[in-house]
Amino acid sequence: MMPITSFPCLKLSFISQERELELQKEQRRQEENDKLRQEFAQHANAFHQWIQETRSCMVEESGTLESQLEATKRKHQEIRAMRSQLKKIEDLGAAMEEALILDNKYTEHSTVGLAQQWDQLDQLGMRMQHNLEQQIQARNTTGVTEEALKEFSMMFKHFDKDKSGRLNHQEFKSCLRSLGYDLPMVEEGEPDPEFESILDTVDPNRDGHVSLQEYMAFMISRETENVKSSEEIESAFRALSSEGKPYVTKEELYQADYCISHMKPYMDGKGRELPSAYDYIEFTRSLFVN
Repeated sequence: MMPITSFPCLKLSFISQERELELQKEQRRQEENDKLRQEFAQHANAFHQWIQETRSCMVEESGTLESQLEATKRKHQEIRAMRSQLKKIEDLGAAMEEALILDNKYTEHSTVGLAQQWDQLDQLGMRMQHNLEQQIQARNTTGVTEEALKEFSMMFKHFDKDKSGRLNHQEFKSCLRSLGYDLPMVEEGEPDPEFESILDTVDPNRDGHVSLQEYMAFMISRETENVKSSEEIESAFRALSSEGKPYVTKEELYQADYCISHMKPYMDGKGRELPSAYDYIEFTRSLFVN
């Protein structure tokens, strides 16, 4: 017959074994949770890095307008294809929520944040495609040169420090000044009617930003006005020039001292200077730079 005093010992031993099993179970749960954290972080960090690199690649694309458009289309297809990778991250995030995992020391990214960044990148790709198509159409139909369009685009990218595809109002103003716009310097808080008039065109809703598409539409519109004005003046000089010559003579400009003093001598196709001939085409175009 077992002594009565042995029963408490057996009970304590059973409790101890139960406690040990619970601790082992909890340890396995924590290890599995940590693996889940690491797997989520691995995919999330890689996805975020891809977003950053893709945005930079798209914004810094160079070459002809057509080559930029084709490269942007390919990148946009890649962006759409990466939606499946985002779905995997979202599934891992859902598994973490189900496991009541509220923290992750291996990453600073969340499914919501990455989804927002992917959506912004997708929209940027669509805007850039539309903008390049807009530039190609402007070049082909309005007379705005590809060199001018490249200069506008390059200047925008220079001031778009965060590569978001948009400028705040101060960045936009600095961009315009760099392109030769003579905007007055005003103190902060003081009225700036000239700049406000430009904002009425590019940012009528005053959301605080000017997108690449809005900026290029504005610049193309201004450049188109210059091209049209330039063509009108060229036509006037052509009317002065007898027989439609690409130059005017001093006699034909007998009342235009300003033109004579500012026009360069006309050089023919072999680089020879023609006596008393002035290059009105070069003169007219120089008037409408920027």
